[in-house]
Amino acid sequence: MTVRRLLALPLFAGLLAGCGIRATEVPTDFGPAPSRVHCSLADPDVATQASRGLPAQVFLLCRSSLVAVDRTVRVPEGAADSQRRVLVAQGLLDELTATPSAAELEAGYTSEVRGTPTVTGPRADDPDDTLRLSTPPDALAPVALAQIVCTFSDSEAAEGDGSVILGGPDGDPLRRYECTDDVRTRPNTEPPPSSEVTGD
Repeated sequence: MTVRRLLALPLFAGLLAGCGIRATEVPTDFGPAPSRVHCSLADPDVATQASRGLPAQVFLLCRSSLVAVDRTVRVPEGAADSQRRVLVAQGLLDELTATPSAAELEAGYTSEVRGTPTVTGPRADDPDDTLRLSTPPDALAPVALAQIVCTFSDSEAAEGDGSVILGGPDGDPLRRYECTDDVRTRPNTEPPPSSEVTGD
């Protein structure tokens, strides 16, 4: 029996080899091979970025989620805290409206913050950490508002507690917005939680 089994092995191996996928002359089209690695970027050169200004991050949209990417913001030496906060916020807004780099576009990054928005500091009766946008927050597209809230709240433009006080150019009530995991994961359907600011 052992000899018969040994003799049968080459035949069995040949049968298995015949079960593979054979070449065909019929044209097939499965589309081009994927050329993008979505939401994946090479590590930035931190030393080079630091030489250009203050290291910061902005949140861009990629595959329906908000993803932090590295940027730099120029802030003059010796700027007072209140002025520094506004300068950082404006620099971040400028980065959000700028066209993403070629590598970011290739990886699928976009931004819904459009136009040339500006930001100013608090009025006389506003809390010290208030940022007033040239467009009322409730007039912004949901994803654009989420990008701004998450970018500001994670920067030196805010107090570092994961929230930011925003208002518009007019006398609309101020609101404190938060950037949560749900907002970062589903900015199209999860607006930033907010509460009216009645005074600090």
